[in-house]
Amino acid sequence: MAWLSIALELDPLQAETLSEALLEAGADSVALDPAGSQMRITVLTGTDADPAALVARAASTAGLLPPAFAITRLEDEDWVRRSQSQFGPIRLADRLWIVPSWHTPPDPAAIVVRLDPGLAFGSGSHVSTRLVLKYLEKNIRKADRVLDYGCGSGILAIVAAKLGAGEIAAVDIDPQALATTTANASDNGVILRVAAPESLPPGTFDLVVANILAGPLIALAPLLAARTREGGRIVLSGILESQAAEVAAAYAQDFDAGVIAAEEGWALVGGMRR
Repeated sequence: MAWLSIALELDPLQAETLSEALLEAGADSVALDPAGSQMRITVLTGTDADPAALVARAASTAGLLPPAFAITRLEDEDWVRRSQSQFGPIRLADRLWIVPSWHTPPDPAAIVVRLDPGLAFGSGSHVSTRLVLKYLEKNIRKADRVLDYGCGSGILAIVAAKLGAGEIAAVDIDPQALATTTANASDNGVILRVAAPESLPPGTFDLVVANILAGPLIALAPLLAARTREGGRIVLSGILESQAAEVAAAYAQDFDAGVIAAEEGWALVGGMRR
């Protein structure tokens, strides 16, 4: 199958708003990356889509004028070749590597997660994902019950399992993400409970992680608080440093929340459930 890649650049706040609207308008995948003072949005969609109409619908929903964009057609072979040329092994900590299937692990003694880039967000290359992975490498406790909300590729849940967590649930509203997480968990030999949010059984967790965007994280505060046990921890990513205070404030009623790490303009917000 071939794909269309749509590239846009906007200021960070507009980019976040538009990225959410693009998904609502039917984009298959949306990624955000810093580009100087701007934020680059990369959208993947099928070749049967009308890029101009897609961007216009999303801009209207976001209350923006339709921005300029560039389109690249990616054939299956091109997509694979581009992925393999752009994504190599990523060392996230002393003992944690993310390694695509076409590479040999650089350190056989390390904890290795096999993961190929794809439509579901989370290859380990984005700063927001790396911030959570570094936190997990240092803070996972044996037998922790972990909820990965908005699991994307499943990378956070898989790493939690590799680091010794106990029962792990991976949740997403996107069926593509659920299928990808299930496949990646199998490839890495770990067991996860993979489910849509409405199918997750009642219960609380020792650690709740969510790498989404600031807007959805703020809206999800009551739900994620209800899923975190008293004394449990929450870790939130996908947040620009300029948005961190607003996100922390949304969780302040239930958590001692604040910025626990920052890198390249992105922040990791977390805290303990009261």
